Amino acid sequence: MASGMAGGMTGNGPGGNPGANLPALRGHNAALVLGLLRAAGEQGVSRLELAAATGLTPQAVSKITARLRADGLAGEAGRRASTGGKPRTVLRLVPGARHAIGLHLDRDELTAVLADLAGEPVAVRRAPLAFEAGAERVLTTVEREVAALRERAGGPLVLGAGVACPGPLDHTAGVLHRVTGAPRWDGFPLRDALAGRLGLPVVLDKDTNAAALGLAQRIREGAGTGEGAGSFVYLHLGTGLGAGLVLGGGLYRGARTGAGEFGHQVVQLDGPVCGCGKRGCVEALCLAAVARDDLAEAARVLGVGAANLVELLDIDRVLLGGRTVLENPEGFVGGVAQVLADRARTRTGAGAEVPVSIAPGGARTVADGAAQLVLAPLFGPRHPGLAARADVPQASMPDVP
Repeated sequence: MASGMAGGMTGNGPGGNPGANLPALRGHNAALVLGLLRAAGEQGVSRLELAAATGLTPQAVSKITARLRADGLAGEAGRRASTGGKPRTVLRLVPGARHAIGLHLDRDELTAVLADLAGEPVAVRRAPLAFEAGAERVLTTVEREVAALRERAGGPLVLGAGVACPGPLDHTAGVLHRVTGAPRWDGFPLRDALAGRLGLPVVLDKDTNAAALGLAQRIREGAGTGEGAGSFVYLHLGTGLGAGLVLGGGLYRGARTGAGEFGHQVVQLDGPVCGCGKRGCVEALCLAAVARDDLAEAARVLGVGAANLVELLDIDRVLLGGRTVLENPEGFVGGVAQVLADRARTRTGAGAEVPVSIAPGGARTVADGAAQLVLAPLFGPRHPGLAARADVPQASMPDVP
């Protein structure tokens, strides 16, 4: 299946559906069908339902599902009573048919996840990581842990590796820029270096973007519709502070892939010097409060930053994650929610509060999202993913064998 086709196709099938009955778009159409099979879960979906949802002819759907079954990607989920004639065969995705690797390169720890096609973890490994020490030590650690992960899990083919790390970076070129506190990474082609070490296609993105991508997928699956995830912000407070933005159901990276540098918005003009060189950044104030064990103040500062985003973008919800948040989840949720509630009352009156909650996934949120960097392009532009946006480097992903 040519996953790159999903990103370049803009035409729609009958009635505005995303399918198209053209041989050249076979990969695109297969991605749409795979996405619907994934969204249907264990209960499955019939060929007629697939045809209706995609705008493809029943004959085209039959050919696609036959190929998917031959490749082991789809299987029978039983039969469903029909209004006339013989019962309909129901098909489902076979999650264990392929795997993807998700890597979270934090400043002091590597989290590696081997995920199935449904995004569920098959195996997880963690190891100390000295990110600021530079490329060679990081590459060696990643290579060792990925090899151990694959050896432990065995089995299906691995499609590729998604890598999430601190920014700023250029995800289209796979190159890091001046990461705060780690200047020696500036200009380093991390994506290509890891692809060479791992022998796999690699997609690189910021840690918060990867997390937001994975969370958007979870929201879709939770809604059971396969439709958009709305607009939300994911705030990650750990060794640093950053944001992932999902606007109108799509991951927003910005024209120069620099969106989400949330930690470096200035909120105190004469504040302490931040690692980025400016004064009074949200990150500097928040981490300083954490260092002196004043978590209530850290939550308040985080809430001020979150409120600025809410007022600027009118987002639907705020999700919190990162190790510092997870060490005191109730305190951070309560502190951020209080600031948002106070702002809402002064701005628009009661009833306008934006909900705040801990992001699902816990300590694996970023690594799980990194695996979605590989998986999302396989499932088409609408069901379920963000992969059809032009700013996702789908061409780097392999055909599904």
